[in-house]
Amino acid sequence: MPASLATFLICAILAAGCDSGGTPGSRFLSIATGGTGGVYYPYGGGLAKILNDHVPGVRASAEVTAASVDNLKLVRDGKADIAFALADTVADAANGRGAFEGTPAPVASIAVLYSNYTHLVTLASSGITSVQGLRGRTVSTGAPGSGTEVIAFRTLRAAGLNPGVDLTRQGLGASESAGALKDGKIDAFFWSGGLPTAAVQDLAHSPGIALRMIPTGALVPALQREHGPLYFPLDVPAGAYPGVTAPVSVVGVANVLVVNRSMPEQLAYDITRVLFENQPELAGIHPEARTLSIETAIKGSPVDFHPGAQRYFNEKGIR
Repeated sequence: MPASLATFLICAILAAGCDSGGTPGSRFLSIATGGTGGVYYPYGGGLAKILNDHVPGVRASAEVTAASVDNLKLVRDGKADIAFALADTVADAANGRGAFEGTPAPVASIAVLYSNYTHLVTLASSGITSVQGLRGRTVSTGAPGSGTEVIAFRTLRAAGLNPGVDLTRQGLGASESAGALKDGKIDAFFWSGGLPTAAVQDLAHSPGIALRMIPTGALVPALQREHGPLYFPLDVPAGAYPGVTAPVSVVGVANVLVVNRSMPEQLAYDITRVLFENQPELAGIHPEARTLSIETAIKGSPVDFHPGAQRYFNEKGIR
């Protein structure tokens, strides 16, 4: 075989296997989620399943991560294809602020998925009834590189506390935080997640544990003045967890499914299409997917939608 022909055939094979054009082709997709005790991981596992089942040639896998900040860095650096992230962290990433200063992430939205509730969890026996009551206590502010850490610091500052001075901080994920609170190693923990969060639910069901959620909703105006309208008040309903006997007003923030702006349009379109066409299957995997709606999916994103996602919404008459 002439060398020129052999070279041509090798290039053709590589191009077919690594096609980044309109049709997804044979492609592995890494989905950056969060810790195993939160909502992102099971939701991401459900997304991987429906992509594998309904987009020919795509092999998707949900990856355990530290969540929002790390997820957006992974997408920025080409180490993940799809990411779950909080809207406030997405805004920082796109604008090169905070953890992304000097290295903004070129991200685009696929859909706004659901709202996160800022959990501030303690034991009923702790005597802590407000954010200000955390002064002098040992508190987990979320895993380093997580959206929980971002919102915890902002919530503490809005309450007049200095996270580095006024309390002893631990950087734990949801499951680790719940275990540390149960074992008396911390007095409270922050967690930004959907309802129910498995780690909190498991803690609340533990024998001898009486859980208390601290309200944070009164701090929303201060957060909005400082950071804009990305934050809003939400009520954790009575009965959301054992021990929550009345609604608790907390800080809310949207969760956004994002990709790199360089993702091929057809692939982004297929991800969006499969997400909504298979919403009932996702809802069977985690209850938060019940709130996924094409009408609300375009509301609250701090960045533009990917052209592929926008094409899907346009086809459905949603603009």
